[in-house]
Amino acid sequence: MKFNTKIPKHLKQAYNQELKQYSFCLENKQFGNAWYHLERNHIIGQSYPIEHTYSHWLMLKFGFRQKDTKEVIGQIIRLLVGGWKSFINHVPLGNTGGANVPPLKRMPIPNDIEKLLDIK
Repeated sequence: MKFNTKIPKHLKQAYNQELKQYSFCLENKQFGNAWYHLERNHIIGQSYPIEHTYSHWLMLKFGFRQKDTKEVIGQIIRLLVGGWKSFINHVPLGNTGGANVPPLKRMPIPNDIEKLLDIK
């Protein structure tokens, strides 16, 4: 069994870039774009426990900010199990991480992120 502990450098850079875009959009009250970058951030980091958990933490905070009860509850559940699933390499690739999608649903990966992940 493969255990994921540390995100590769090139993925960490892309992950951080999405975080920067998220923060910029949030500061400028571009909430739809902010969420878009959180979802991309989640896709990139979901196979690594620390990054995966942090993505869900930000999604939880975003849910509170938007007063979105469904998102808050969904993120609390995901925070309880997401990091563990990453550690044992059992995540549904491409899942955007929001409460609007089933937690175990595999989803299409955007082309640019697919190239980063080097998925064949």
